[in-house]
Amino acid sequence: MKKLVAKSAAALAVLSLSALPVFAQDAAETPAVSPEVAYIFNTLLFLIGGFLVMWMAAGFAMLEAGLVRSKNVSMQCLKNISLYSIAGVMFWITGYNLMYTGVDGGFIGSFGPYSFDPVGGDALDTGYSTASDWFFQMVFVAATASIVSGTVAERVKLWPFLIFTAVLTGIIYPISGSWQWGAGWLSEMGFSDFAGSTIVHSVGGWAALAGAIILGARKGKYGADGTVHPLPGSSMPLATLGTFILWLGWFGFNGASQLAMGSIGDVTDISRIFANTNMAAASGVIVAVILTQVLYKKVDVTMALNGALAGLVSITAEPLAPSMWATLFIGGVGGAIVVFAVPLLDKLKIDDVVGAIPVHLLAGIWGTLIVPLSNGDASYGTQIIGIVSYGVFAFVASGIVWFILKSTMGIRVSDEEEALGLDKVEIGVEAYPEFGTGSQRL
Repeated sequence: MKKLVAKSAAALAVLSLSALPVFAQDAAETPAVSPEVAYIFNTLLFLIGGFLVMWMAAGFAMLEAGLVRSKNVSMQCLKNISLYSIAGVMFWITGYNLMYTGVDGGFIGSFGPYSFDPVGGDALDTGYSTASDWFFQMVFVAATASIVSGTVAERVKLWPFLIFTAVLTGIIYPISGSWQWGAGWLSEMGFSDFAGSTIVHSVGGWAALAGAIILGARKGKYGADGTVHPLPGSSMPLATLGTFILWLGWFGFNGASQLAMGSIGDVTDISRIFANTNMAAASGVIVAVILTQVLYKKVDVTMALNGALAGLVSITAEPLAPSMWATLFIGGVGGAIVVFAVPLLDKLKIDDVVGAIPVHLLAGIWGTLIVPLSNGDASYGTQIIGIVSYGVFAFVASGIVWFILKSTMGIRVSDEEEALGLDKVEIGVEAYPEFGTGSQRL
């Protein structure tokens, strides 16, 4: 019914234009949108994009649940719903203001809770509901924390991880985000990161890398002679479901980062962003599948899944400007990064359970670096300055927090607890009690 009404309205508009003189038609073909209409559509974009990105929390949870062993699945589910909740509260308490209020070309915003518009109020001067903007920005914070969750899985204690999440989402991420999206010093310099290849994904990846190094590898992952012992995940169907959910959520992640839907040009650009986002992911999968077949004589499904995610991360820094061929190139290189970086991390004995460091950190660096290929307003020099600045700050700040937690309350479970599984020893709820170490039921 709604589509029919819209078509009827369009037909009436065409008829009315045909009755006008030619000079009047020219003026009427590009009618100005009223501030009220623009406000509604811009707010709708933030809300739709926000709940798509929120749904990525389910994607991260399912991906991690599938890639950890069955004795740790409940823990990953608990961590993901907890970190999403902590991110929301922390971003309201101080994160949003640190990121967006009073940065003015500097390095940090202001402390304090965020104030929403009054009930029933309007913010026509901003062009969108402030609550919709806060919600859209908040779900990005949760995505950053989810990146860390998968890397340090199966051996990190619950409460130290949640404390780290609070610091990451309330302090570290908002401060670094202010440098670009809050009109800080990198924005003034001309750094470009459309939807967060570096600001979200690499920052999360640096935090994860610091945690993995300080935490150490899982027991049995690496032999004394350097051999790598695979520790297969519990469910490839869950991991695949998680990947598809993340893929879907990415349309909100990138598309809504257009930040406006009040004009034909904006809607056209959002559509182009959707197309580029989808094709970059597809290219990442295809390259990962081909490379694993060539290198290992068998296709690795986990590489294919992470190839999709790496393609998505790679195109996130500039999802609008690239041609389709450039998009396929950018996403394909992201898929190749995963295939080559995963064994490299194993050689370095850095245990990344879900492959988040290659996907989010390395592909995020690649996507940010290659922005000038299609965006003439960006420069390679400025992009490198931004990448290095974010990397140093996120890695050092995260490392300090992880080290303090390790020195005070400890961040790693005991060898015995790790062997039993965190589901049983940390939270007491096993994901698969009939098939694990729990009681057998008839």
